[in-house]
Amino acid sequence: MSTRFVLAIAAMAFVVTASNYFVQFPVQAQLGPINLADLLTWGAFTYPIAFLVNDLTNRHFGPEKARIVVLVGFVIAVAMSMLLASPRIAVASGTAFLIAQTLDIVIFHRLRQGRWWQAPLISSTIGSAIDTLFFFGVAFAGTFAFLDTGLGREDASLAFPVPFLSVGGDVPLWVSLAAGDFVVKMLVALALLVPYKVLRGWIPDRVVIAS
Repeated sequence: MSTRFVLAIAAMAFVVTASNYFVQFPVQAQLGPINLADLLTWGAFTYPIAFLVNDLTNRHFGPEKARIVVLVGFVIAVAMSMLLASPRIAVASGTAFLIAQTLDIVIFHRLRQGRWWQAPLISSTIGSAIDTLFFFGVAFAGTFAFLDTGLGREDASLAFPVPFLSVGGDVPLWVSLAAGDFVVKMLVALALLVPYKVLRGWIPDRVVIAS
């Protein structure tokens, strides 16, 4: 097993474990009339890095090795999340992670011969949307309350109505948090195109045989 492959697995496990922990903490800040605690958690800033790791692994090693990195990173991250976060966060994260990252592998592989930015941006955008939907749905919706509580708050607080993104009609708190997290994930995904472009110059691409 090459050093780069081990580093890819370690990076994936670290990023997801950190994100599982940070998603429990809303950003306690006020931006004018907008209360960021009602629409954003710290996990939104770290999780998009998982797509960067996945895409670079896919580009260098190929889809099969990328799936191994996702699977191993998933197992390690869920195990650590059980210690650092709640069981419900671990279940929600595991479900969302596997679906989103597997989809990211497929989309990136199909688009990788296009312009350098298309594959990572499109795959991470779709993957982030799926991840956000599944994660917040399982972690905080009342349907899955039997698993655990989330965000370190009572379930009643998670369902408490707040203005959507602090400006729209009232929705459950977790819905506004999901939307806010997704917006930030997209901004971070755009910012990560810079390190992706730099790292793709250091990490050699593999030869693709047309089917």
